[in-house]
Amino acid sequence: MKNFPIQNPKLYVFYIGKILIGVLNMKTKITSFIVAALACALTFTSSAFAEAPAGFYEKEHVRGFISVGADYRGMVSEFQDYINNKAFMRGYLEKEPATLEEGQEVAVFKPKYSSFENWYLGMHVNLGAQYKQFMTWFDFNFMPTQVSKRPSKTMNADVYGLDSLGEVTSIGSADVQLYDVCWYTYGVDWMFGWKLFGERTFINLIPAVGFGMNLLNVHFPISDMTVVDESSGESHRMRDRDYSTLATTINAELEFRIELGRLALGAYGGYRFIRYSEFNIEASQSSDRGFTYFYNAYDTDSVGDTWFLGLRLTWYFLSDWQKKQADKL
Repeated sequence: MKNFPIQNPKLYVFYIGKILIGVLNMKTKITSFIVAALACALTFTSSAFAEAPAGFYEKEHVRGFISVGADYRGMVSEFQDYINNKAFMRGYLEKEPATLEEGQEVAVFKPKYSSFENWYLGMHVNLGAQYKQFMTWFDFNFMPTQVSKRPSKTMNADVYGLDSLGEVTSIGSADVQLYDVCWYTYGVDWMFGWKLFGERTFINLIPAVGFGMNLLNVHFPISDMTVVDESSGESHRMRDRDYSTLATTINAELEFRIELGRLALGAYGGYRFIRYSEFNIEASQSSDRGFTYFYNAYDTDSVGDTWFLGLRLTWYFLSDWQKKQADKL
């Protein structure tokens, strides 16, 4: 294969897939989505790296590009419920503890925060390369921080402790400091696309699929306080910081693109499949175990799916061949 040292590029996709599935070791539906994405990637590589009579790959015809874009991200109902329950710690702050350690006190209260919306603005920077109709790029995505303002600086809470018999009981009340509740995400997807109508046409359709990682970050309404695990009754300490959880992603999109020389305008839409891991809270001073913040009591699949519609501006760099042609003029 001319100027291409790897004789079978499909092997790269195959081994990457095996590594991903082995590392993730997650639920069946995650694996099935990864397998589907790899099947699409294999389709692209079968076409893009097939042998041609005159040799396929010519490095000087590869051209890079950079894109910036923004989109409307609609959250599926499970994702919105996940954010609005977990970020505000509903159920965890409101439940009387079943057990406590000696000398430990727990505040129980229900702060009145405004819920988050079911959409947000997604922003993107893409860096990639094109060879003929085949395209690949890294989609760096982020969003503005979503904030729910605290209803007040402090809130009166019922305080529970142990009585002389070692039973959990109300021992009074105390003012608890509140914080703004915030959440935001950022991540990167490795995308593979194909220009359906040719390498350089005025109008084009570009289907693409990719996989990547995403980080969800949340600042909870309290800090320097003990919270109680509603399933086990165990208590743990929270701090004034962002807590994060990592997700694997599968992203699919279709772009309608108009090319004006080296500048291109595009409108795109698609769906991003995301499954977050659990939040892990630090252990309390008297415990060597942390608090795993599960999606619910029976299922650790934390849904983070979004559908999106957006606009994209792309700038193509000249390939080496184009630069040589320009020098001849």
